[in-house]
Amino acid sequence: MGLFNIFKEFSNKVKEVENNIYNEKRDYLEIYERNQQLEKEIEERTAELHDANRRMLTLQHIWDMMNSSTPLENVLEAIVNSTQGELGYMHCAIIRKCKDADGVFCRIIAQSKDGLIERLNHIIGSPSIQTRRLSYSENSIFSDTLRENKIMQSKSLDLSLKAIMPELNQGTIGQILTNQPVKSIITIPLLPRDKEFGWFCVFSSREELAPAETDFLGLFAKQIEMAITIADLFLAVREEAVTDALTGLYNRRYFEESLNKEVQRARRQNIPFSVIGIDLDFLKKINDTYGHSYGDLAIKTIADILKSNARSIDVPARIGGEEFDVLLPGISSDGAMVAAERIRKAIESQKIETIGHITGSLGVATFLEHTSNVEELLELTDQAMYNSKRNGRNQVTLAKSMSETSWQEIAVNTFIDILSKNRVPMAQRLSKELCQKLKDSVDEGENRQNSLYMVADMLTKLYNPMHENGVVKNKVLMAVSLAKRFDLPKQEVDNLKVAVLLYDIGNLMISPGLLQKATPLTEEEKETIKNHPIIAAQKILKPISYVQDILPIIEQHHENWDGSGYPNQKSKEEIPLTSQIILIIDEYFALIEARPYRAKMSNRDAIEIIKSDAGKKWNTNLVNEFISLLEHDIV
Repeated sequence: MGLFNIFKEFSNKVKEVENNIYNEKRDYLEIYERNQQLEKEIEERTAELHDANRRMLTLQHIWDMMNSSTPLENVLEAIVNSTQGELGYMHCAIIRKCKDADGVFCRIIAQSKDGLIERLNHIIGSPSIQTRRLSYSENSIFSDTLRENKIMQSKSLDLSLKAIMPELNQGTIGQILTNQPVKSIITIPLLPRDKEFGWFCVFSSREELAPAETDFLGLFAKQIEMAITIADLFLAVREEAVTDALTGLYNRRYFEESLNKEVQRARRQNIPFSVIGIDLDFLKKINDTYGHSYGDLAIKTIADILKSNARSIDVPARIGGEEFDVLLPGISSDGAMVAAERIRKAIESQKIETIGHITGSLGVATFLEHTSNVEELLELTDQAMYNSKRNGRNQVTLAKSMSETSWQEIAVNTFIDILSKNRVPMAQRLSKELCQKLKDSVDEGENRQNSLYMVADMLTKLYNPMHENGVVKNKVLMAVSLAKRFDLPKQEVDNLKVAVLLYDIGNLMISPGLLQKATPLTEEEKETIKNHPIIAAQKILKPISYVQDILPIIEQHHENWDGSGYPNQKSKEEIPLTSQIILIIDEYFALIEARPYRAKMSNRDAIEIIKSDAGKKWNTNLVNEFISLLEHDIV
């Protein structure tokens, strides 16, 4: 019995020890599990802080760009690439909601560079998505996002694609969505200053949108809106500015506004007014001999003379480069000639440090005396000034009345012929609309030149959707300024103006898909494109009798100085100088515009490419004059 009790007591003590060990083991296990949980939470919080810090640094970088002189397009590209690359999305884009005569549509204005978009462009073919006119649907995630002004996510990628590209069939959409990692699209509304702009779109490999992710996307959207607002304000300020930075004179924009107001007053009161045109002589020689700083000093000297000789109601303006105009309200041609001679003498007598004396060539034309059309008035002023330069410089020439058919009339009639007789393939409605615009401009008079530029821009956009309005006008102004430097006769200059409006019209006969192809062209495709000068000259323009002098200029505008151009491998003096002028200007604007196969280049890079082809594509003298022209901001 005693032994039994001893055994029982021993068993109880063993159980007690076992219970203690078990309890301690359980406590240790709980502590271990809690430590693991804490370590996991610490790791998660550390990762979140790391992501937050990375995102804040990205936002700071973007903010710094907005507070610099960085262009808006560069800021937006930085935003989409930062969002895609640093925040782990598959693709990011900023899409703008646009509106024109044909209705509401969408346009991609910035997108990240990644494999996803390259794959999409490869499947849909030319034109690539960034150059397409995308559709806008009232029944889509895009319209819902703007209407409700909130971030939205959709897993229905097929519907989202169909909303912006309804022309895609289900087979193509299926090919796009097969074997790719995107699970959802997130659209963030962009409403700078409460105005509908568009969307910030991200393509995610995740099906769910976390609250923290929503907050950060909202922050990025605010940065985009702020960048757009800053750019808009900067543009408004720039447009409102009326003075030329170098000289302090009025700029071209203000001069043209004042001129249009004076036309109305002159017609209403039947009182003439005059325009004096002034061109600084030998600016290139001054730049080459003494440097551009002295060229600028000569320009500023003329500006100071114009200021000191102007009445309070006169409008002296720097039109561009070394060219100036002075608007003289209420002054007839006699009074304007006296004023112009006074300015000429003042320029001639002014001595400049290092340079010595400079001179200017002047022209005078008077509204209601020489013409009652404001466009012709400026043409006559320019022609008279040009005659002063051709006849020895440092003199004043009075314009003669416009008696011959102007280049604008030839251009208007040519475009009307092309459009009304369907010489190029295009929508009938658009053709009639442009024709009517040109016919109205003939009746209205002073709007004719702007109508020509508008029509040329519209036709260019049909084969080059990335073309910007206003480029044709800049090309014409640049071509004329370049022609003046070679003292071309007025008739050749007028022919050049018409040729600049028409030289690429042959592209309308080539498939848009070929012209917008983002991948390398085959030899056969290259040959097709090389035919466009012949198509323009021989198939479209040859039946039009009054542009026969223009045909050789257009037909040879892709001939190179060294004989390597097309279509006839002409070289050197065999090529009309006007054709060479078009070629160099066309090349420059092509380089500084975006293309489906490359981003647009900076002005500096474009100039370097043009320099590298001196003596090959172009006469070296032409290249030097062209670069000098750009350096003095002639347009």
